[in-house]
Amino acid sequence: MTLNLNEVVGYVEDFIGEFHSRRLQSLEKLKLNEVLKRKNPYLFKAKNATSGADFVKTILDAHLSSQEETIFGEFLEGLAIFVCGKVYNGRKSSAEGIDLEFRNDEKMYIASIKSGPNWGNSRQISKMRDDFKRAKRVLGTSGGIREVIAVNGCCYGKDNNPNKGDYYKLCGQEFWEFISGNENLYIEIIEPLGYHARERNDEFTSAYWRIVNTFILEFGNNFYTPDNEIDWQKLIQFNSGKKA
Repeated sequence: MTLNLNEVVGYVEDFIGEFHSRRLQSLEKLKLNEVLKRKNPYLFKAKNATSGADFVKTILDAHLSSQEETIFGEFLEGLAIFVCGKVYNGRKSSAEGIDLEFRNDEKMYIASIKSGPNWGNSRQISKMRDDFKRAKRVLGTSGGIREVIAVNGCCYGKDNNPNKGDYYKLCGQEFWEFISGNENLYIEIIEPLGYHARERNDEFTSAYWRIVNTFILEFGNNFYTPDNEIDWQKLIQFNSGKKA
């Protein structure tokens, strides 16, 4: 079936709001102590961080960037399954570690969807391979299936060597075309992603600076010396010391 781009636009406009809501909720739930415990204070000392305000903003931005990658990755996974469902009757797979499955020309395709190409270390990639092998054994017994093909689909980026032997790695344009049959879909989804983005970002920015200012005040109260410098010894003890 040919993909109706208006349906894709409708899906994006319906669900992009959830992405913005979740990133705002994630921001508003943050506690300074939780962020401080997750970051490497030795790194910041080695980089000669002297401003408490800059230190707080840097660790907050790093935390938010990681959170947003996760949240938006889940949105893109949902979009990919929606698109494939419209074209190939694709669906969310029940197999462990498999995000999408669909049939086409007597072949079963199974996909593990990631945001970008540089998503995992050797152990994580090995686990994905094991998940593929296990799913192939189960799905290969389905009636009318001549071959089960495994794909690591990445929503952006490139991989100039897609054939990995026991699976294919399709990134960016190749992935979106693989699940939709539309070689231009990777470009066409850009416009609807900006739906109400300005209003949403204004709301997020307002909350962001409120949190930054709150964290800076809290950090100064808890981790400054009497001379208003960062108390690195106290910060290290909080981050890495033995529990009382």
